[in-house]
Amino acid sequence: MSKGEKKAAYFEKLETLLTTYQSIFIVNVDNVGSQQMHMSRRSLRGEAEVLMGKNTMVRRALKMLAPKNPQLESLMPFVRGNVGFVFTNNSDLKQVREKIIANRVAAPARANAIAPVDVFVPAGNTGMEPGQTSFFQALGIPTKIARGTIEITSDVHLVKVGEKVGPSEATLLNKLNISPFTYGMTVVQIYDNGNTFTPEILDITEEHLLKRLMEGITTVASISLAANYLTLPAVPHLTINNFKDILAISVATDYTIDAAKSIKELLDNPEAMAAAAAAASASAAAPAGGAAAAAAAPAEEEEESDEDMGFGLFD
Repeated sequence: MSKGEKKAAYFEKLETLLTTYQSIFIVNVDNVGSQQMHMSRRSLRGEAEVLMGKNTMVRRALKMLAPKNPQLESLMPFVRGNVGFVFTNNSDLKQVREKIIANRVAAPARANAIAPVDVFVPAGNTGMEPGQTSFFQALGIPTKIARGTIEITSDVHLVKVGEKVGPSEATLLNKLNISPFTYGMTVVQIYDNGNTFTPEILDITEEHLLKRLMEGITTVASISLAANYLTLPAVPHLTINNFKDILAISVATDYTIDAAKSIKELLDNPEAMAAAAAAASASAAAPAGGAAAAAAAPAEEEEESDEDMGFGLFD
């Protein structure tokens, strides 16, 4: 197959996938090997299809398809770097994303690579001969000689996240057989029925939505009460406030409503009010007293058990 025929076949396949599937994951495949890519394809078989290709070819294909489907133009800004596409019609996008990012493998640190995580060298014996002490000193790693080998005396923060791994740091990590990084496909952007969004959107749960909804309702009610403008969220608060005003008027006047009867009776009979207050205090103190008594009972039983059980020492 000639080069032109390969391009035509690729464009045809990409067009078929774009028209067949409603959801697309744009994934970054930096440091992902062919075997790892094969395992990812296997895990997604039956649920999604993976397509890789040169960015120039992908952009050209998207431009050709844009007149038929203008929404595909929203994918153009994300076709940069080492990326690929995962096509799916699975409604559970979160489940598909988990399968995409699940296949990760440990990898040694390489010089000039950007550290995706903080790298620490743990304290302990390295098994290396004392002649290499200067190598550790050059990196500022505290060491001592123990049993004829180099021992690191304390944990060392060797490389910070986002920094480049230096040649010396990479050499040290390889000598210590430390593979600090893991690599796999990562989701950059998601396209779903014409809408593009970041993968963090999939982490939003019903609890988050309900919390945000309640915060919005509270804000609307607060503004409504402050501005004396009636809105539906403010109705319960206005009702309660108005009821409090009516109750206060009823208590202060001769006009009595059912809710104010018990309050008026207590106000008219101060002795009954004092008795009610005393009863409330007693009921609150009762659980504490009961707990103290319960604690004292086992103590008494323990003291009795420590006695001689009715027998003298020489009986």
